Amino acid sequence: MNPRPPFGWDFPYSSRRMPVLASNVVATSQPLAAQAGLSMLAQGGNAVDAALAAAIALTVVEPVANGIGGDGFALVWDGAKLHGLNASGRAPKAWNAERFAGLETMPERGWDTVTVPGAVSAWAALSERFGKLPFERLFEPAIRYAREGFLVSPVVAVSWASQAQELKDLPGFAEAFLRGGRAPLPGERFTLPDQATTLERIAETRGEAFYRGDLAEKICAFARAQGGALALEDLASHRCDWVEPVAADYRGFTLHELPPNNQGVAALMALTILGEFDLAAHGVDSAGGVHLQLEAMKLAFADVYRFVADPAAMELGSRDLLNPDYLKRRAQLIDPQRAQDHRHGAPRRGGTVMLTTGDAEGMMVSFIQSTYKGFGSGVVVPGTGIAFHNRGCAFSLEAGHPNQVAGGKRPFHTLIPAFVMRDGAPLMAFGVMGAAMQAQGHVQMLVRLADYGQNPQAASDAPRWRVNEGLQVQLEHGFDSGVAQELARRGHRITRSPPGSTDFGGAQFVCRLAHGYLAASDHRKDGQAVGF
Repeated sequence: MNPRPPFGWDFPYSSRRMPVLASNVVATSQPLAAQAGLSMLAQGGNAVDAALAAAIALTVVEPVANGIGGDGFALVWDGAKLHGLNASGRAPKAWNAERFAGLETMPERGWDTVTVPGAVSAWAALSERFGKLPFERLFEPAIRYAREGFLVSPVVAVSWASQAQELKDLPGFAEAFLRGGRAPLPGERFTLPDQATTLERIAETRGEAFYRGDLAEKICAFARAQGGALALEDLASHRCDWVEPVAADYRGFTLHELPPNNQGVAALMALTILGEFDLAAHGVDSAGGVHLQLEAMKLAFADVYRFVADPAAMELGSRDLLNPDYLKRRAQLIDPQRAQDHRHGAPRRGGTVMLTTGDAEGMMVSFIQSTYKGFGSGVVVPGTGIAFHNRGCAFSLEAGHPNQVAGGKRPFHTLIPAFVMRDGAPLMAFGVMGAAMQAQGHVQMLVRLADYGQNPQAASDAPRWRVNEGLQVQLEHGFDSGVAQELARRGHRITRSPPGSTDFGGAQFVCRLAHGYLAASDHRKDGQAVGF
């Protein structure tokens, strides 16, 4: 490998972080989880073992963003090939359009947002195929933190408190997460003893108890009592799928994403559109460069929100959406001087945690899991600590839409791990958590790497933009006021977000160097990069 990385070593942005350079690395959004992953590497485990220990620990130490009842996705470089895993769950078979009749949109909280959780199946599948350590050992740090307690980290505490009022009356939530009727303070010790027992059952049965055993029975009994539709058959029939990643080239780099039902194709479409422009000529953080990125992202989202769903229901496939000729025509719709509210085209047929790991043998993992909107559905099964996601709220109620709600169907998904290759060799496992921010974050990280030569920590530290609906754009604190003024002049409706805004996600990186890795963690989260 060339000893010169494809980026510089400047750190031009204000940040509390520096990257970690080591042979074995973990980067996550919470320090205790990062250390859990690193401990597996120190015990002779590989990058998959480290990723799983970190992911399992995150359900305990960062419950505001993920949990046992969430979904998960992964990209794994095994040293020779890139593998993709989709462990998102499907809607209860009893769901149909009639169940939600009279509503304008899907519910956002409660049992009618709960699809089958897939994270537990991801842990078992990844360990079975790639892991070196015993499955039970991967749970030890999480179980210890859950039973003996952990000190709540500052960013997690703020998120916990911000959600408490909305969720306090949902089934089982206060009992599990609001001791004494309130959220824990930063630095306060918090225990999750019921979750510890549940994790032990999952560990000793390799997840069978969750999908076909005593835990499944507790889940479904509580669902029935509360009017939920989730049934034993739904859990027992769940499977996660090994899938072929989809990819797009961008200025000598190849970005790999997972195929639908998730939004990863949006990042690939936007980068392909941006390949038609000379971004470097506009300069880093310039109004001209940001404008082009915003317009490309809006074009990509317009198509993704119209066409992406459970693959079995899609009218078009990833190959159709990524057709170079089609995207070249879409690029021609961009006016370099004027913002537009782009609509979908007509292609021809043809609350989240992010973590990355790398080991000395060359294995690299990009893993993401989530309960979606903060604590997700707000539903927690009493006596188990199992908090459920609310992925069902991402379904559409529009008749005939490929993402229309239906039983046994996977919803449109925001979770997207990412992986970058260069000249056919693995370069970087990364991701940017944060719902619709994820694809946008992937685009911004690739642009900063490929067009401006920024190293992963600098790319993470840089201010971010975020496309919302129509012409609405958020700019993170750190952009020059002149940039905001010029974007507004071009027609973007700009909102300047204050320091500390949670709207711009959190990135984690593991980037391969000639003699090890660079690991970087986002200053917007509590997390850290660690290594040895």
